Amino acid sequence: MDVAGARGHVVLLHGLGRSPASLKFAECRLRHAGFSTLNIGYPSRHAPLETLAEMVAEQVPARLPGRVHFLTHSMGGIVLRQVLKTNRPQNLGRVVMLGPPNRGSRLATRLKDGWIYRSIMGPAGQQIGSDRDSVPNVLGAVDFELGVIAGTNAIDPCRLLVPGDGDGKVGVDETRVEGMTDWLCLPRGHAFLIIDPTVIDQAIHFFRVGRFAHPHATAKPSRPTRPDLSAVARSAKVEGPSPPARA
Repeated sequence: MDVAGARGHVVLLHGLGRSPASLKFAECRLRHAGFSTLNIGYPSRHAPLETLAEMVAEQVPARLPGRVHFLTHSMGGIVLRQVLKTNRPQNLGRVVMLGPPNRGSRLATRLKDGWIYRSIMGPAGQQIGSDRDSVPNVLGAVDFELGVIAGTNAIDPCRLLVPGDGDGKVGVDETRVEGMTDWLCLPRGHAFLIIDPTVIDQAIHFFRVGRFAHPHATAKPSRPTRPDLSAVARSAKVEGPSPPARA
C-alpha cells in the first residue's frame, strides 16, 4: 500500500469463490481518484467465516495516517462485519458493500445441502444462509458508517432460484442491515457491480462525503452503462470457470 500523497486508504475484499483479481478494476479506479489501496486475498472456500476474518485482520496494516476505508463485494461484506466485531481498526473510516447478503442468502439456503455446492463453496458457504442462526443474522446491527449498493439487474441463471428483485444472486432486501448509513439500488448484475464505473464512482463519493449521489444515480438512463467486458474476461481467465453460485 503506497500511502505517499494519498487522499485516503481503501482495503478491498472480494467475495466467495473469487480472488483479488476480481476487484482490479475497482482498485485502479480508486487509485485514479487519489486513494491508496490494499487488495486482500483470502481462501474464501476453505475455511469458516470466523477463520477468514482472522486471516483478513492480520493483513490490514495496524497503523496508517488518516482513516482506512473498506470496499467489499458479496460475502466479503460479511467477512468484514466479522472482522469489525473483533479486530476493528482504531482509524476505521467508511465502508461500502456491493451486493452483500447482510440478511443472509436465500440462494445459499436452497443450495447448501447439495454436494456440489458444499464441495465448491466450502464451510463459509454453509454459514451465509437466510436462517436466523446464520452468521450474517447473528452479527446484528452495524455501528460504523456503511453505504450499501444493491443490484437490480438479474441476468444470472441463478435468478430463477431467488424470488423477488435482486442482482441474480443476492436479493435487494437481503442487502439491507440495521444501522447502515445509506442504501442505493442500481440496475446491475451481481458480477457486474465490481466492474461498472458508475458503481465504483458511487463508492468513491461515499468515501469522500459519507453518502451516495442519489439524484444522479436514480435518474433513469436513456442507455444502460456498458460494463467493461475485457475486465470480466481477464478476471475469468485468472479465476477459472465460475462455480454454480456465489453469495
